[in-house]
Amino acid sequence: MTLETHSDNAHNQSPAESHSKTSSVNLDDAIQSAKNKLLEQQHNDGHWVYELEADCTIPAEYILMNHFVDEIDDETEHKIAQYLRDQQNDEGGWSLYTGGDFDISCSVKSYYALKISGDSPHEEHMIRAKNMILNHGGAANSNVFTRILMALFEQVPWRATPFIPAEVIILPKWFPFHIDKVSYWSRTVMVPLFILCTIKPAAENPRGIDIRELFITAPEDEQNYFKVTSPLTRAFLILDHLGRLAEKIVPNFVRQYSIRKCEQWCLARMNEEHGIGGIFPAMVNLFVSLVILGYPKDHPQRKLARQAIDNLLVKRGNTLYCQPCVSPIWDTCLAGQAMIETETEENITPEIEHALDWLKDRQLSDEPGDWRIPRPNLAGGAWAFQYSNYYYPDLDDTAMVAWAMHRTKNPKYAEPIQRAAHWVAGMRSSGGGFGSFEINNTQYYLNAIPFADHGALLDPPTADVTGRSIALLSLADKEKYASIIKDAVNFLISDQEENGSWFGRWGTNYIYGTWSVLTALEIAEEDPQQEFIRKAVSYLQCMQNEDGGWGESNDSYYPPKHRRPFKSTAYQTAWALLSLLAVGEAETETVKKGIQFLLSSQTSDGHWYDDSYTAPGFPRVFYLKYHGYTKYFPLWALSRFRNLTQNKS
Repeated sequence: MTLETHSDNAHNQSPAESHSKTSSVNLDDAIQSAKNKLLEQQHNDGHWVYELEADCTIPAEYILMNHFVDEIDDETEHKIAQYLRDQQNDEGGWSLYTGGDFDISCSVKSYYALKISGDSPHEEHMIRAKNMILNHGGAANSNVFTRILMALFEQVPWRATPFIPAEVIILPKWFPFHIDKVSYWSRTVMVPLFILCTIKPAAENPRGIDIRELFITAPEDEQNYFKVTSPLTRAFLILDHLGRLAEKIVPNFVRQYSIRKCEQWCLARMNEEHGIGGIFPAMVNLFVSLVILGYPKDHPQRKLARQAIDNLLVKRGNTLYCQPCVSPIWDTCLAGQAMIETETEENITPEIEHALDWLKDRQLSDEPGDWRIPRPNLAGGAWAFQYSNYYYPDLDDTAMVAWAMHRTKNPKYAEPIQRAAHWVAGMRSSGGGFGSFEINNTQYYLNAIPFADHGALLDPPTADVTGRSIALLSLADKEKYASIIKDAVNFLISDQEENGSWFGRWGTNYIYGTWSVLTALEIAEEDPQQEFIRKAVSYLQCMQNEDGGWGESNDSYYPPKHRRPFKSTAYQTAWALLSLLAVGEAETETVKKGIQFLLSSQTSDGHWYDDSYTAPGFPRVFYLKYHGYTKYFPLWALSRFRNLTQNKS
């Protein structure tokens, strides 16, 4: 099954091909054109959903998954392989985002997927890829997830992987490591991996393809699969070694009980055809685990697990790729925000109401969820990111949905807004900040365990989610939540960067973080003349490009921080403009130049297009391109500017 989303079908167009409008375009016409295009892409039931694209790791893993279980579809495989070839860099490797540096783990998986699909290692593109990988130390330098995959395909010994036996599931809560102490995305990925790393199955690999040529030292002779980066890492590696020794004396009944507990944990979170956790890595691990545990092909649970993965496939011309997840709630509430901004309060259109009603029907209530473990008495009221992910709703979507509802002043949304605010307030972490899915998920020492070489094991409070939470609580009942709002604002002040910006955990990067904070502070009625807010304004002014726009690469997640401006993008320009408009800068030349950039870069079909990746899944590890960001954020910014400068009520 191939998921139908709204394709960014002009994403590869050159400026000449995109027919950019002239700078003399009328503001009202630009808004109407973008609005019309957005309405064309609204689904009949009221929602919006756009493609959500990651790097080549996920489509490569899709191919390798099929070879692991020997469920190969040649037509699908050929189309995904073509996508992988299309994404290969001129130097021969693969990056995590457009214009990014070579990434060895993504490149190893992409190379393996192409080779197992039938590409000869003697072809020019494969030789270039092999040479790039070898020049960067060989496949042994891949990250933990890649080495686990290679172990499953018998390309490296199991000692190349961290020791994560099924018995981890029965560790007591007081133990230094417990699955409840890590983020939702980590535990949904890890628990099915416990099964695989305990049973240590071998892939079917029906074509018998290996990648020995990608290693400098023979995999069985390699001694440096784990790098010691700190005394804490060394301590965890010692514990890892001791655990392997102790494994030999674990009674079989304990092992079988632990595997069964992992299986039950996963099945409880299956999420029907939407997949465990709603994210591809967890879905694949669970599907493969069910196969290894003996679930036959026609078993309902195995079929659902497979369907959830196939639902993520997207067709693009003669190619296919696999999304990491889908974003309908997020796309719908943001498109709704943009549409609301184009109207007056007295003219909330049926299309807007249709979208918000669709969202209203998806608000969660009494469903089970891991968030209930630390908050068992907190009533539900959240939204998830995907069509369904009831075990793992998030504060970001919840706040943005309820914020959009509040703007309509429609009484039918009053109760959902209050339920959402109550839930968000109950999910505050110590110190005043808010995380995305968890509370107090700040056991930072766990980032030193061998499994966590990606550095994204946890879900601590962040500026962007805290900002969104402030916005919702201020709208819902500023007096009732006054102390929570105050503490959250203080958290933001303490979290501000030296140059006045805020780090963007869920969008690229400091521009996104600053937008998330300044728009929230406006709603909280913070004085925009405060020194810390003026510092943020100065940061945005300094970051503006000569063409009037703003841009920032995902390179900003790497040292040194705060790199100089990147090429202007429509969505980042919109974030900067919305930030400045929130603090009284509507009449400044900075804002007018930014508006002019959006007007001049809009295409003849009413939208904007860009090939850059808009957000990190995990900074420095995994990046995303929200194809909807160029559709609704510029419209939101242009409409907001018009409303403020033309005194539109």
